[in-house]
Amino acid sequence: MSLSHAQLGIPPDYGQRCGLTLCPEPEELVDTELDFYQRPQKLVAAALRSWTLMRATATGDGISLFLISAYRSVEYQHKLIAAKLEKGELIEQVLRVNAAPGFSEHHLGRALDLGTLGCDALVVEFENTDAFQWLMENSATYDFYLSYPRNHASGIAYEPWHWCFQQG
Repeated sequence: MSLSHAQLGIPPDYGQRCGLTLCPEPEELVDTELDFYQRPQKLVAAALRSWTLMRATATGDGISLFLISAYRSVEYQHKLIAAKLEKGELIEQVLRVNAAPGFSEHHLGRALDLGTLGCDALVVEFENTDAFQWLMENSATYDFYLSYPRNHASGIAYEPWHWCFQQG
């Protein structure tokens, strides 16, 4: 991983500096439904069960929730960051919105980026939707939690769309 970080210009003390822990990839993932963009996605089985139940309950309450992103490999995260750097973004900017490879909750197969009808994907304005309010009131029942609230100690930007399954 340090070679990957060095290639991207990520400081060697990144984990200590931001307080994020390594997120090991799971040994087993299961297929989910296709995401909003019709791409295949994967989660660990327990997260998928809980997500499916949470989404069904939200739908029953008149709330639209859909999957934008789930599991990401360390390699995918590396490519994602490298593409942003190639477009001219500075590594400091990128690390405010993407955790370094190895440190993203998406590697765990338990993180979801969620969307709702009538709101662009992956925007702070998601916090103004009925879907976000429903998640704030109900997600803990399904063991999902908002990972990056405002002013998160890691320095990761506020992400009202990013929720992680944390059973137990």
